[in-house]
Amino acid sequence: MSVTYDFSGKVALVTGAASGMGYATAKAFAEAGAAVMLSDINETALNAVVEEIKAADGKAAGFACDVADEAQVAALVKQTVETFGSLDIAFNNAGIQVPACDAAEETAEDFDKVNAINLRGVWACQKHELQQMREQGAGVIVNCSSTGGLVGLARLAAYHASKHGVIGLTKSAALEYAPRGIRINAVCPGAIDTPMVSDMLKKGALTEEMIAAAQPIGRLGKAEEVAKAVLWLSSPDSSFLVGHAMAVDGGFTAH
Repeated sequence: MSVTYDFSGKVALVTGAASGMGYATAKAFAEAGAAVMLSDINETALNAVVEEIKAADGKAAGFACDVADEAQVAALVKQTVETFGSLDIAFNNAGIQVPACDAAEETAEDFDKVNAINLRGVWACQKHELQQMREQGAGVIVNCSSTGGLVGLARLAAYHASKHGVIGLTKSAALEYAPRGIRINAVCPGAIDTPMVSDMLKKGALTEEMIAAAQPIGRLGKAEEVAKAVLWLSSPDSSFLVGHAMAVDGGFTAH
């Protein structure tokens, strides 16, 4: 049986929405009836996705935003409310990877770059989303961490630090805001078939053999599979989940 959701009358915000997991999740929310504000730093790709959703009779708008800039994030949330009237659900998905590197050789520039987007970006999004949601007295936030937030892998210290930090942000804020009617959880994808992973495969930082060995399911995950997890976490069906970090990883963390 295929599970379907009805988000009619709800407003969802998705960052990193021009490709990969953000793209799949924005489409899934729109197909489930939500009005969706899509955000991405790539304005051209973003506009194309917005038009794709509208062409399929979905409700969507786009706002180009660099989540590393808090002022832009604040403007994004403001525009979402001005466009659709509220903010009910947020998927803070925007993230980047930096090249694998010996921990003793990693540059401060790379550390700051990956944490500015993956950690401070999620912090800024969550902060301004909460300001709106607490006025409404309700809302759901799903932050995108990674299996890299649950375990460590060699040569990826800065990236894993950022993703561990996302889980810390999620848990702390979840405890604070659950009594106010706002649920916050995190999703932790494994190796998913996205442009980021494709780039890692091209550069040799990841191989099909490594994926098959690490993920017992023996394949890359699909962006749509992560989207389904996000929709479930955003739905009333997960109403008792608070501060949870859900692995969507083909069994990687079950080792």
